[in-house]
Amino acid sequence: MGKIRKTYDKEFKLQAIKLYYEEGMGSNSIGKELGIGISIVKRWINHYKREGIQGLEEKRGKATGFNKGRPRIEPLSDTEKIQRLEAENAYLKKLLALKKEMIQKRKP
Repeated sequence: MGKIRKTYDKEFKLQAIKLYYEEGMGSNSIGKELGIGISIVKRWINHYKREGIQGLEEKRGKATGFNKGRPRIEPLSDTEKIQRLEAENAYLKKLLALKKEMIQKRKP
């Protein structure tokens, strides 16, 4: 099982950024002052440089795209299941045919 990462709120991250820019503290000093890892402070500073205040917002759990994020709440309908399985079956048949072809080419 993986490690559970601690989540920090935006105000806490902003406090670290202010120490870096306004107080001129280094990431090592900020890490010791706030009791967090140096790499975390460096990551926050880089995100802030690239994206501004939005770079400090939590991004975990907001994945988008195909097959990312939380699973669907509603199960697939029967026709959607059949279509998905037919496409998977066709793909596997093509893969099997390619493997057979490669094996036949290797034989003398």
